[in-house]
Amino acid sequence: MITINEQPSATGQTEEKLALHYLERPAKTAAGKRRAIILLHGVGSNEQDLFGLAPHLPDDLLVISPRGPFTLGAGRYAWYEVDFSTGKPVFNASQEAQSRELILQFIRQVKQKYKLDEVYLGGFSQGGIMSYSIGLTHPTEVTGIMSLSGRLLTEIRPQVKPGKDLKNLKVFISHGTKDGTLPVHYAREASTYIQELGIKQTYHEFEIGHQLNDQVLAELVKWLQK
Repeated sequence: MITINEQPSATGQTEEKLALHYLERPAKTAAGKRRAIILLHGVGSNEQDLFGLAPHLPDDLLVISPRGPFTLGAGRYAWYEVDFSTGKPVFNASQEAQSRELILQFIRQVKQKYKLDEVYLGGFSQGGIMSYSIGLTHPTEVTGIMSLSGRLLTEIRPQVKPGKDLKNLKVFISHGTKDGTLPVHYAREASTYIQELGIKQTYHEFEIGHQLNDQVLAELVKWLQK
């Protein structure tokens, strides 16, 4: 069974010089194109969380796991503050916009620093939300996006511009049918919208809650290896 909160391996390195603090695992093999995956954690977590997936991901990928810019507590960060007290997520739109710009800046810095040919952007929960927002509004910046138990902000849709660049984007979606935090209807709505845009997607539902498991990881790895 995988875990998403293990400590970074000995190969992990931490960097402070770019727009976001992050951990990295260098690619172990070269397979033609220089590829990287940027993993965005969920609310209340940190850069070490999804970095625990690094040993399980394809060896030709540079794995990068950045930290959200907003501090919620000791070791707890977010891409924006969100309130679930009403039964539906109510988020800080200003912070979300700030994080989007920071992540975009970070992606461009990473591409330049590592001379990358392809960048995949994905994340869990809030990290998946940010991945949708950035990939759909700036499809030329990334090759593909992954939303793991996330949702697509309706506020982003007016900024999405249909066209060739958008159709070239690759999308991976996975969600738990027992998710009590972000119910599976969010994933289904996002999938329908993405299909309407003419974007190629890979969609999976699993009988799990708001979490990742071996099945999710196995399908994600298959998708990354295609």
